[in-house]
Amino acid sequence: MNPAVGVIALVLVSLATAAIGFYGLRISRTTGDFYVASRTVKPWWNASAIGGEYLSAASFLGVAGLILLSGTDALWFPVGYTAGYLMLLLFVAAPLRRSGAYTIPDFTEARLDSRAVRRVTSVVVVVVGWLYIVPQLHGAALTIRITTGLPAWVGSVAVVVVVCLTVVAGGMRSITFVQAFQFWLKLTALAVPVLFIVFTLAGDGSAAVAPAVVNPTGLAPAGPYQNISLLVALLFGTLGLPHVLVRFYTNPDGHSARRTTLIVLGLLSVFYLFPTAYGLVGRMFAPELARSGQADAVVLLLPGQLIGGTAGDLLSALVVAGAFAAFLSTTSGLVVSLAGVISQDVLGGSVRGFRLAAVVSAVVPLGFAVMTDSLALAGSVGLVFAFTASTVCPVLLLGIWWRGLTDAGAIAGMVTGGVLCGGAMVWGTVLGAAGTPFWLAQPAAWTVPAAFAVIVLVSRGTKHRIPRTMSRVMTRLHTPERPLVTER
Repeated sequence: MNPAVGVIALVLVSLATAAIGFYGLRISRTTGDFYVASRTVKPWWNASAIGGEYLSAASFLGVAGLILLSGTDALWFPVGYTAGYLMLLLFVAAPLRRSGAYTIPDFTEARLDSRAVRRVTSVVVVVVGWLYIVPQLHGAALTIRITTGLPAWVGSVAVVVVVCLTVVAGGMRSITFVQAFQFWLKLTALAVPVLFIVFTLAGDGSAAVAPAVVNPTGLAPAGPYQNISLLVALLFGTLGLPHVLVRFYTNPDGHSARRTTLIVLGLLSVFYLFPTAYGLVGRMFAPELARSGQADAVVLLLPGQLIGGTAGDLLSALVVAGAFAAFLSTTSGLVVSLAGVISQDVLGGSVRGFRLAAVVSAVVPLGFAVMTDSLALAGSVGLVFAFTASTVCPVLLLGIWWRGLTDAGAIAGMVTGGVLCGGAMVWGTVLGAAGTPFWLAQPAAWTVPAAFAVIVLVSRGTKHRIPRTMSRVMTRLHTPERPLVTER
């Protein structure tokens, strides 16, 4: 790929993002605008924005890379990412919207009437957010290095700078416009090149399928445990992602929250067709990318490798723009959610505090990203889902649906899940993939049940700590909102 074309694509998407973000500044004035867009975001806008922030580096680059490496085993990733939203629709979306909270710590404090729970939840949410931002910055570094030849750190720094500018400018209302635009850019950036590639290969009788299409790397297929554990991580992890959950606070009512989730399911189902197609095409026609350690770059490299010429450069530029939009949109959503938590708990909850917290939320993971090497993007994000599923998700689900939850149980469960899953992640990082036992490489199958079990057991042993406000809060969570009545 021509490096100049890649640089132009990155500059254009960054300028478009900044311009839309500054437009949001014109209508972001109140604290409610910065935190939850004053709860006025319509379902289609919100669904597009959720798609923008949820479809991260793992979705745009990592899924195709894992399919190239692992074949059908990697299909659990798009299935799990999408099915997690079905669980959101069934168990979380409307009750969470009715809670009236700004952030997840707001919800846990209101539900359990405990400042201690709020503090622990805040720490966990910040850790989850930072863990999730790091792979986005690794993806940006990979994209910059491969497509432009510039130092990898330039990509990470560019993402943080653009995100800080847009978030600080307009908060949640501004980011809603930005992320909605970026979702449709990402979808276009994946769909157009892969369709062009497929039609070109179909019409080119000389196109030869590589001989090692069945398994280009010789990796053994995953066993039942790994697949089940991965699915548990993705299904339950989606329920606890802070940047996704905060989106439901921006809907006008519970009906809008449910409708938003249905639209998101449709958008995700369409989107994941295209990374899957990239992985399959790469497995058939470019398996050398897997053997050379460039699996995560298959989406970036296929247009230039299979099409070539000016057309290949232009298609590659479109893919690069979409990839950078993926890093920007997900990082933006995470920074907004983390800034809300840090601002309210540490800086007083003001607009100025939100802006300062946004900068801190972006700069800290930048330091970790620059000091660490990129792992397989989808795999590293899958571990973040496992951590979220073992900490935030059990407290959220039981807080919504179980009257017996206590603050002591919630804290014990989050600490247990965090220590167990975090320990497995650290162990895997120290030993590397080759030396890590399979039950540590995919820990969600046992860490998630352990977290639920500890919460239930400790809560039953501390029944006297059930808050007096429990009945009132549960009634608010589960009382259907009155539909809007329009005059005929």
